[in-house]
Amino acid sequence: MIIFGTKGYLYQLAILTLVCGQCGNPAAHTLRKRVTKFTLFFVPLFPISTKYLTQCTFCGAEQKVTKEQAEQLQNQSTNGPSGQAHGQPQQHDRY
Repeated sequence: MIIFGTKGYLYQLAILTLVCGQCGNPAAHTLRKRVTKFTLFFVPLFPISTKYLTQCTFCGAEQKVTKEQAEQLQNQSTNGPSGQAHGQPQQHDRY
C-alpha cells in the first residue's frame, strides 16, 4: 500500500502598510507565501504549487500577487518606511 497526498505550508514574508482594495482603509497587510507539497508516506517531497498573497488585517480580504510583486513588496518592507507605493493608490476625498 502506498500513501500519498499533499500538504500546505504558509509562510509570512512581511507586514506592510497598504490601502486595501476591498475596504479602502490604509491598514497593515501581511504578505504570505502558500506552498503546496506532494507527500509520500507523510514526508513532503517537492512543491507542487506556490502562491503569493496579501491579506488585509482590517477586513480580512485576500489578494493574489505575482512572485515579482511579492519580491518588490518584501524588498520595500526591508528598505522603505511603508508599503504604500506598491499598494492601491491612496485617495483623500474631502467633503
